[in-house]
Amino acid sequence: MDVYARPANNSVLKEKAADSKDENEILPPDHLNGVKMEMDGHLNKEFHQEVFLGKEMEEFEEDSEPRRNRKKLMVIFSKVDINNDKKISAKEMQRWIMEKTDEHFQEAVEENKMHFRAVDPDGDGHVSWDEYKIKFLASKGFNEKEIAEKIKNNEELKIDEETQEVLDNLKDRWYQADNPPPDLLLTEEEFLSFLHPEHSRGMLQFMVKEIIRDLDQDGDKKLTLSEFISLPVGTVENQQAQDIDDDWVKDRRKEFQEVIDANHDGIVTMEELEEYMDPMNEHNALNEARQMIAVADENQNHHLELEEILKYSEYFTGSKLMDYARNVHEEF
Repeated sequence: MDVYARPANNSVLKEKAADSKDENEILPPDHLNGVKMEMDGHLNKEFHQEVFLGKEMEEFEEDSEPRRNRKKLMVIFSKVDINNDKKISAKEMQRWIMEKTDEHFQEAVEENKMHFRAVDPDGDGHVSWDEYKIKFLASKGFNEKEIAEKIKNNEELKIDEETQEVLDNLKDRWYQADNPPPDLLLTEEEFLSFLHPEHSRGMLQFMVKEIIRDLDQDGDKKLTLSEFISLPVGTVENQQAQDIDDDWVKDRRKEFQEVIDANHDGIVTMEELEEYMDPMNEHNALNEARQMIAVADENQNHHLELEEILKYSEYFTGSKLMDYARNVHEEF
């Protein structure tokens, strides 16, 4: 298993149990499936697997039995290969990536219905900022009735600095999700944008601004290569940590130069980053398809054969398939 212990990455939070069910339901997720960059500006290390497996990703995580995984991968191969010519083209892979990305979105829509009910107990179809704030603070251990009473009477809330900072950030995001004319009431659709900014053009722009703000060192609202690969503050404790830092810089340099900086002028603008992060961008999906094929295309025919996908299964699924070659012909 690869180690991404440093630099610090908020995306690892998705691997930890939520502090509480309530908090998990109403807080925007740290990690967004099928989006190339995390909310904290780190690259999404599982992006290839997310857009190749879609909802089936969890099955590969839970079931590590190689023979069963191999069979599942063979079924996926046959689904991607829509013209049944026993190889996958970039166009076929692009179509598949778009389909799997939409799968993640539909999953988010379904989850949002449940999350919205949690913050809209009276079922009137909209949630005020104060209603949300009460639920959020209750999930943090505050007494819900006491908080509600204090907010109603405009009394001061005694909140620790860290929680207040999270609340301030959430309020900025709430304003952005509130479509004109602003009323600080979110409908179910607006609440989806609040939780999942990747599927709303306005919220995607907000997300990009936040990422650039965090990485931009000279305040010009653009990113240079040095700003993008600059390591977070921290001390290198040993050689392993140094190697992780080196890999982190190498990965980000490659992504900046080859993918994000579309016109190769050494500067990434908000527009370029927005295009890069848009999960439903068909041009991105085609580029991603070509990249994924190139990784495993051993015979250099610009297509993927089944043997190639099985051999590079760890890249596509996160699972290694042992003795893939020995079994491939007898099973397919």
